[in-house]
Amino acid sequence: MKKLLAVILFCSLIFCAFSQNIKKPFSPADVLKEKNLSESRVSPDDKWVVYSLSDVDTAKDKSITHLWMLSLTSNESIQLTYGAESASSPQWSPDNKFVSFLSSRESKNGSQIWLMDRRGGEASKLTEVKGELNAYEWSPDSKKLVLLIRDIENKDKDKDKDEDKTPLPIRIDSYHFKQDIEGYLHHLHTHLYLFDLDTKKLDTLTKGNTDEQTPEWSPDGKVIAFVSNRSAEPEKNDNSDIFTVEAKPKGQITQLTTWKGHDINPKWSPDGKFIAYLRSTSDVDYIMYDQDILCIMAADGKNSKTLTQELDRPVATPAWSKDSKNIAFTVTDDRKNYLAQYSLADKKISILNSGDYGIATETPFAATSWVVEMSTPYLPTELYAVENGKLRRLTHHQDWLNNIKLAHVEGFSSTSKDGTKVSGLLYTMDSLKSKKLPFILYIHGGPVGQDDYTFDDIRQTLAAEGYAVAAVNYRGSNGRGLDYCKAINADWGNKEVVDLLGSVDELIKDGIADADHLGIGGWSYGSILTDYTIASDTRFKAGIAGAGSALQTTMYGSDEYVLQYDNELGPPWKSQEKWINLSYPFFHADRIKTPVLFMSGLKDFNVPTAGSEQMYMALKQQNIPTELILYPNQYHEFTVPSYQVDRLKRYIAWYNKYLK
Repeated sequence: MKKLLAVILFCSLIFCAFSQNIKKPFSPADVLKEKNLSESRVSPDDKWVVYSLSDVDTAKDKSITHLWMLSLTSNESIQLTYGAESASSPQWSPDNKFVSFLSSRESKNGSQIWLMDRRGGEASKLTEVKGELNAYEWSPDSKKLVLLIRDIENKDKDKDKDEDKTPLPIRIDSYHFKQDIEGYLHHLHTHLYLFDLDTKKLDTLTKGNTDEQTPEWSPDGKVIAFVSNRSAEPEKNDNSDIFTVEAKPKGQITQLTTWKGHDINPKWSPDGKFIAYLRSTSDVDYIMYDQDILCIMAADGKNSKTLTQELDRPVATPAWSKDSKNIAFTVTDDRKNYLAQYSLADKKISILNSGDYGIATETPFAATSWVVEMSTPYLPTELYAVENGKLRRLTHHQDWLNNIKLAHVEGFSSTSKDGTKVSGLLYTMDSLKSKKLPFILYIHGGPVGQDDYTFDDIRQTLAAEGYAVAAVNYRGSNGRGLDYCKAINADWGNKEVVDLLGSVDELIKDGIADADHLGIGGWSYGSILTDYTIASDTRFKAGIAGAGSALQTTMYGSDEYVLQYDNELGPPWKSQEKWINLSYPFFHADRIKTPVLFMSGLKDFNVPTAGSEQMYMALKQQNIPTELILYPNQYHEFTVPSYQVDRLKRYIAWYNKYLK
């Protein structure tokens, strides 16, 4: 008996050890484990980095964000905030004494600024301002803050709000009158205010019928740079400029830029001599298909120069080195986002770090090093240090993936029938790569954006079900130059469909995609392109269209894109034929043979639910298999974790039903 028990125990141990080494495929529920890391800031002494980290509280079915602090010289990691209320926007006071953050805890007026003493102790609330506190920045001497506050809604009638009373009518008389998440826009503006830490006094810096954003203190603390559109009709153009205001009540406001496109994201050099900023390529009122250029000007706005125009790639997140000799920035290139810098001395651009991954933002520390937020195809965002061009991983919040088997991701290219070279990414489980697979073309939105070498939980989920899944950067995507992006201007659903079908044909030819089991889908513009594609090609056996539209004329005045429509297409009554041509999936719905699952968030003002309802009805009328799934209280992007899981489960069920 003892020998038998020993054998049983030995076998159990072997089985447990073997089981622990078996990785399970990525599943919809795994999205609840994914951490969202952002807002990293390095301390003034270059020893620590503070950042925000979002986790899912499954019991409350929501994400909660808390602050963490990590040593740059050791492995020490500290969670700073706890509790049911989120904390965000962490910053260091320049004197290195405090970590500040925004939180709505213990406040009836929404988010307020809290201070946490670096020496220890509980955080304390610093402000109790009325209005929507959106952002703040410390003065260089740590004695003041500049606050970005949105006006109070119905401030004369909000004092004794009674939830049982009939709501007041919404009065609208503006050109841009609705926005996703914000809803119908009231006559509210966002302005700059000066807050004194000692006296707790709040002074107004800007006012009137304008909106300000991204305040940035000059190193001497005398003026604050900011961005504002102060043209005659700011709702009808994208002409934002950079201004400065003296850091005192009734301070003088000075306009620094005059480009007719947009000038944004000003960043002072540490020595105070220059301001780096981003500028649009085009100087027209508005164009969807554009990319930002890095520029530099003197502190008084003179001698403005473009620095990256010859790159012909979008750049973002400019940041100065601590010695004011270099400007770092990220570059969106073909399926990559890499870190580069411009040297003021030799006037040259160099790559600091690049690979098959995506770097989203960077913060300087030490002499020539940077903390970056980075993701790979197999890892959601973590913090890394870039030191002498090499990466050093700093955080390990995504280690839960160690027990997950992920799909293999590799780049591929195809040639469209008109000769255009197109780039894409292919997701397959390693064990299945040797045979033809049921296939899903999952299309990115935007259209100005790209699929890149970063973590993609949707395509990982679909690949784990045994599908080959493709991501294709059709014309209209960025990362391939301005001409490639602008190619679809006022011509939607044409060149993109040519590129998408060319990629599918290439993967069929290569023996990867099973031509008899083709699926398609996408969200937002990816959904719009799904409609365009299935109205052009009947090979697809299953489709998913989330937050899309096909009868484009009904979107005019219903969604938030009237500025784009007026500048790209013209009003429907002036260019009726063009609008009808762009609505061909609806007007040729009788050509569609693909079963489609339509989805929408009921509060989506980006692409309203009507777009999904219309196509659902068009297919239903013809007895094409279709369903419409509507998610209560959700915007264009879903925020309720259980809905995110539910959506992925419905993806799988629909594709399995019609592709397997």
